Amino acid sequence: MTGGFDVHEVRHRVKLLRDDGDTMLVENRDGVACPACGDDFSQLLISDREAHSFDVDAGTRFCVRRDGDRLLVATHE
Repeated sequence: MTGGFDVHEVRHRVKLLRDDGDTMLVENRDGVACPACGDDFSQLLISDREAHSFDVDAGTRFCVRRDGDRLLVATHE
């Protein structure tokens, strides 16, 4: 996929779960494509931090993409 991911373009199709200024977590509500693989994602973490730790269930597939200075991590169920 080319170009950056703009959460504001899809804000009506996702639900904001958390936003602390450095990271944002959204839940997919309407078939938004993963910025890495193109499949629908379950949740998307958008992080401006240099490093980020997160827990992922063993059965969860995830994708990672660098988008400028941001890190995008999408989970798929």
